[in-house]
Amino acid sequence: MTTQSSFFVSMARGVVLAMALAAASAQAAGAPGAEWRGYANDLASQRYSPLIAINAGNAARLRSICRIALGDPGSLESGILMLNSTLYLTTVHTTVALDARTCALRWRTVDTIGGPEAGHANRGLAYLDGRLFRGTQDGRLEALDAKTGAVLWSVQAGDTVIGESMAAAPIAWNGLVYMGPAGSDVGIRGRVSAFDAATGKEVWRFNTIPQGDDFGAETWQIPESAKRGGGATWTSYTLDPATGEVFVPVANPGPDFDISVRPGANLFTNSVVVLDARTGKLKWYYQVRPNDGFDWDLGAAPMLYRTPSGAQRVALGSKDGFVYLLDRATHRLVARTAVTTSVNADKAPTPQGTYACPGPLGGVEWNGPGYNPKTGAVYVGAVDWCNTFVSGAQAFTPGQLYLGTSIDLKGDNPRSGWVSALDGVTGKLKWRFHTPAPVVAGVTSTASGLVMTGDLAGNFYVFDAVTGRVLQRRNLGGALAGGVITYAVGQRQYVAATVGNISRSSFGDGGPPQLVILSADGPSGGPPRVLAVSDTDTPTRSGHDLYGSLCAACHGANGEGGAGGASLVGISGRRSHDQVVAWIKAPKPPMPKLFPGALSASDVEAVARYVESFSKRP
Repeated sequence: MTTQSSFFVSMARGVVLAMALAAASAQAAGAPGAEWRGYANDLASQRYSPLIAINAGNAARLRSICRIALGDPGSLESGILMLNSTLYLTTVHTTVALDARTCALRWRTVDTIGGPEAGHANRGLAYLDGRLFRGTQDGRLEALDAKTGAVLWSVQAGDTVIGESMAAAPIAWNGLVYMGPAGSDVGIRGRVSAFDAATGKEVWRFNTIPQGDDFGAETWQIPESAKRGGGATWTSYTLDPATGEVFVPVANPGPDFDISVRPGANLFTNSVVVLDARTGKLKWYYQVRPNDGFDWDLGAAPMLYRTPSGAQRVALGSKDGFVYLLDRATHRLVARTAVTTSVNADKAPTPQGTYACPGPLGGVEWNGPGYNPKTGAVYVGAVDWCNTFVSGAQAFTPGQLYLGTSIDLKGDNPRSGWVSALDGVTGKLKWRFHTPAPVVAGVTSTASGLVMTGDLAGNFYVFDAVTGRVLQRRNLGGALAGGVITYAVGQRQYVAATVGNISRSSFGDGGPPQLVILSADGPSGGPPRVLAVSDTDTPTRSGHDLYGSLCAACHGANGEGGAGGASLVGISGRRSHDQVVAWIKAPKPPMPKLFPGALSASDVEAVARYVESFSKRP
């Protein structure tokens, strides 16, 4: 090659690089895609960003530039929104707005609890026309002003006395907000509703457990069992504006493990239910696991995409450890791909115990699959944790765990995770990565060819979207269990992630709930900036509240035991007060160590006194 030719080649390369940088800067300056406007970004739940400023060339330089402690201990599973240079997210009791570049607090609204709480998680917000929408632990759906955090309306949408909680991240479209209660594991009768976004008035309701003359009622061969049949909706939803269809993921039947009391297919549990978004009328459904006995519900928003040939698909991530690809035109299964260990999936729990994989906290959890139209791949995280399921008779008590009967969550059972890429046409695995801890966080891909997520050991990952090569692995100091998003403000692209999640720390490092912002350039943010929290704007840290936030997910709302925790009823007859305190301070795995940290010495005393009161309950 001549010197002159080399000069022109170098110049051409420089022009191409300059054009690429200019395109990235223009996009970062506010072109479409700079914001993250919903739980999974778009209503199709693809978790895809068209941003390109962070790419394979600089992903290794991503580092924390600021972080803020959120002041509400316990579960942190929230999706994150970014609108108008403001980040929005939730804890169990608060809604927070932060500057998207600096973490500076813009406003913080604390729930005014109006009744008993049920459930102890909140997965985030929806946005529409200047308003934010979220559920609360005392069963309300409320609207907040996005600029100020003022509560505009609040309606009672769930009955916490029977165990209903509004834990899902709602979605909003065309003047309506879509939301349903969680509570399959306490035997509610599930439903999803549309509410008027301006007033909170319920517009329509669809019962996900059919009764009487409802379509599918015959699949509950003992009609009485449908009254406590579960079928809740506890994560988020998906909507196609072109067809006016809302896609609802429906959870497990109740009781979880005793199928003898509810023979039949148990519609619409473990199903995607497709409804007319304006009227709530059933259009079609697909059930991935009839008469489920393993708590293998559909716990994640369905994801809509088009293949390169234009075929319309829906991807379903299930707690049974599989991703299901459906053809939307025919409603038929195209592919079923395992994304974690699967053992004894064709069996059922027995009184003697059935070892099966995944366990009840395994498979694809609440954040579900995403899609990258440039690579044509579906990306998903999963939990690898096997358990022994034991069935047996259990009386139904409203508001208490209705499992029928127990799970053996042994502390020495190995638990880990997977990040997988599937071909969006065939469902075949393109690559997968084994993580040392479960993956329940959002899995986000970008137009620049990246995939970002995190695990419950606190590791934040950036992968090459095509090959699966790890471009960065960085510990952020707490379990990642909520949103992992990317957005742009000014000339810079950022990544934001929720860090710290006590509720799932039975298989991960909890850490204090925080929001972390990362960038590939700029100075480090230094130590965490802590929100000012006063006694006047935060729920009282009583033993009841602390137990609900940190303990009830495993031990049950009333200490009855359940998903991972032993029964605490009558504990004061088995242990002295000092022994209970010592046990809380220095527990054995898989019970998380919360002291010192989430619990102070006075908090431990309060929890111990509250736990000891269980011996006096019916």
